Amino acid sequence: MAGYSQPFLRDCISRKKTMRILKIIHGYPMRYNAGSEVYSQMLVHGLIRAGHQVEVFSRYENPFEPDFVIRTEYDDLCPQIKLNLINMARSKTRYQHQEADKKLGKILERFHPDIVHIGHLNHLSTSLVFEINYRGIPVVFTLHDYWLICPRGQFIQFNLGDTEPWQVCEGQEDRKCAEKCYSRYISGGEKSPADTSYWTSWIKQRMKHSQEVIEAADLLIAPANYLRERFLSACNIPQSKIVCLDYGFDTERLKGRKRSPEPGLVFGYIGRHVAAKGIHLLIEAFGKTVGEAYLKIWGRYCGDTTPYLEELAQKVPQERRQRIQWLPEYRNEEIVEQVFNHSDAIVVPSIWVENSPLVIHEAQQARVPVITADAGGMAEYVRHGENGLLFEHRNARDLAKQMQILIDSPDLCSELGKGGYLYSENRDIPDMADHIIQIEDLYLRLIQRSKNSRCSHTGIWERELSN
Repeated sequence: MAGYSQPFLRDCISRKKTMRILKIIHGYPMRYNAGSEVYSQMLVHGLIRAGHQVEVFSRYENPFEPDFVIRTEYDDLCPQIKLNLINMARSKTRYQHQEADKKLGKILERFHPDIVHIGHLNHLSTSLVFEINYRGIPVVFTLHDYWLICPRGQFIQFNLGDTEPWQVCEGQEDRKCAEKCYSRYISGGEKSPADTSYWTSWIKQRMKHSQEVIEAADLLIAPANYLRERFLSACNIPQSKIVCLDYGFDTERLKGRKRSPEPGLVFGYIGRHVAAKGIHLLIEAFGKTVGEAYLKIWGRYCGDTTPYLEELAQKVPQERRQRIQWLPEYRNEEIVEQVFNHSDAIVVPSIWVENSPLVIHEAQQARVPVITADAGGMAEYVRHGENGLLFEHRNARDLAKQMQILIDSPDLCSELGKGGYLYSENRDIPDMADHIIQIEDLYLRLIQRSKNSRCSHTGIWERELSN
């Protein structure tokens, strides 16, 4: 991608330009600890190390406090980072909140950011982006899933009443969304047709609004080519508006893996206990394997799902059942010590089509092989037989087959682990310091473009990217 003119770059370097950056993300560790949240924390840490001023706008959920109250906290790993947290305890369905927009507006007026970097707006307010636009501040939006082109974000359906829930959705359609996903809000009685019509209209408005949010962002970042292509096919946006840039990582925390002596081969799962992550598929697959192997499942206990996953584990053959171990959530900065030192392979069994799972990258940096599905960004970062194994998406029997390969040939774990990350010469994943340089370049170019002309920004940006 093209950069700035040399005079502008020399001016930035000579003045050691410090940017004021506001990061917006719908959750922040350790309160929320999924991939987008973990990446956001690593990013703001990297920006602080690079000398920038950074604040975060995120959420908490306290049902005993009024909605939209702002609480100030500080990152426990980096106290320089101020966290502006808004209480969103009763807002699971709505996507716009004027009160949240107003609270962000006050923060913008106080902090005066040069740029705002959005990670996710679910459980916050989509119209935050318009509050930023109103002040002429450039907006970068990193896409972590499909939420702007799918009301539920993952292109899997609720399928209320169907024998097979969570079916993969091939694309967004207003009435299909109403019938397959939002039927849970429909009475099911005489007024069902009217309810369906209402939710079809609601989704139509939601998607129209999402397109406006996409248009309001100055630049979209997709961490996988698959995700970029999916957005280009679903949205009316120029190709130059969305760039592919993989995540950056704190690779220091991923050093020093030393496999602890344990009997048998250990498969590890890392992540949330939610249906989309496919733990049920993994348990079923492990139950079909034979031989000296164990399954360790790391993750935060969830009262709505964990007991039923444990119940599923009780249904596999007894010999396999006693080899499944449930472990608590680990601290991100201790993933090697707590997880990779106790695993021979990591399994990513998601039943939705993920784009660039952090766990795949982290395992690859620690030289732990990954077994994952042959779909989306999962298959983009794992090549069968080179740095891991692929199984047919959502097929427990094929997953069991791939797991059995490693059980039968445990030395293959070490060989596949050496494959590391596919897209670098040394097979290391992108380091956050290098990632920050790329992010800074995008920020500075957007800031300069905004200074040059806010009226003709699209043409200027397209010309810059075409150079």
